[in-house]
Amino acid sequence: MPPAEVGVVTVTLGDVGLITELPGRLEASRVAQVRARVAGILQKRLFTEGSEVKAGQALFAIDASPYEATAASAQASVAKAEANLTQASAQAERFKPLIEAKAISQQEFINAQAAQKQAEADVAVARAALQTARINLGYARITAPISGRIGRALVTEGALVGQGEATQLAVIQQTNPLYLNFTQSAAEVMKLRQALDAGQLKRAGSQGASVRVVLEDGSEYALPGKLLFSDLTVDATSGQITLRAEVPNPTGALLPGLFVRARLEQAQASNAITLPQQAVTRSPQGDTVLVVGADGKAVPRPITIGGQQNGKWVVLSGLQAGEQVMVDGFQKLRGGAPVKPVPWQPGAATAAGPGAGQPPGPAASADSASKPASSPAGTASSATQ
Repeated sequence: MPPAEVGVVTVTLGDVGLITELPGRLEASRVAQVRARVAGILQKRLFTEGSEVKAGQALFAIDASPYEATAASAQASVAKAEANLTQASAQAERFKPLIEAKAISQQEFINAQAAQKQAEADVAVARAALQTARINLGYARITAPISGRIGRALVTEGALVGQGEATQLAVIQQTNPLYLNFTQSAAEVMKLRQALDAGQLKRAGSQGASVRVVLEDGSEYALPGKLLFSDLTVDATSGQITLRAEVPNPTGALLPGLFVRARLEQAQASNAITLPQQAVTRSPQGDTVLVVGADGKAVPRPITIGGQQNGKWVVLSGLQAGEQVMVDGFQKLRGGAPVKPVPWQPGAATAAGPGAGQPPGPAASADSASKPASSPAGTASSATQ
């Protein structure tokens, strides 16, 4: 019988990014609670609920009558203190030539100078009281501390606010950009760092890893984010390390509190290989592929997998450039009979996975072949979950 045709791919080496997919949650980059800082009756709400507000924009108006009266009283106190200062200063000036002519006692001159300084202090106290009164009067008009989207009003007109505590009136959230907080296993982080230190992998970029947001329906958010930092401590209960990314959100399509997945490239493997998932047999004994040699025979070869990218396994070791790896036609294998390798077409339907036949070697298992992503290795473990 002529040799059976099997689909193969030719091994090529190159730099391949290791993609990791981790669960996370979005949160607003800035959150401000709008509170009443003085007591009074709320008179007006000056914004539309759910709208965008600017920093400094007026949001609420509290009855300012008591604070206007207090400010007027403080202004009068300043005027009175300045009048006393004028009188004390004039008397001190009159006493200067008299003390030189010894027409008055030294004690009288000292008393005049002390009265002048006390009047100056009274003026400073009165001006500070006036400033306090003006500040409280300004608090009667409550403004937005930051720019962002404001939620519903938590109180209505006519309510007494700020009596004994700073009553919360509304919440403003800045949603452009958003923060994406996600976690990664500490064991995976340590393994990644060891591989980087050993030179097996290199960092994805000097400006920080790019992060893609994967929504609940599996679609990918259009704008990429950037990794800001990773936490310095490990959560003692979960063994996870928290990472944070910044995601632009100019249109408001993403909402704070939304559960998403973060897809990021933390490292790149040099001289690595990508293979279709159906070409790899995964089992507890290890990962293997079938390599078609020059004699046309398919021989199992153990390999090391470092993750996945775009539905393909990233092979770090075990293969050489130019070798042919079987992807299709496993059911055509007959013992050690030679096969005829033909280029594999990704669009062609495969009749069976790598374990459908009985390729030589203990690692070839039909059950493991039907589940190529059941036990990913390295940093890909989170990506395949």
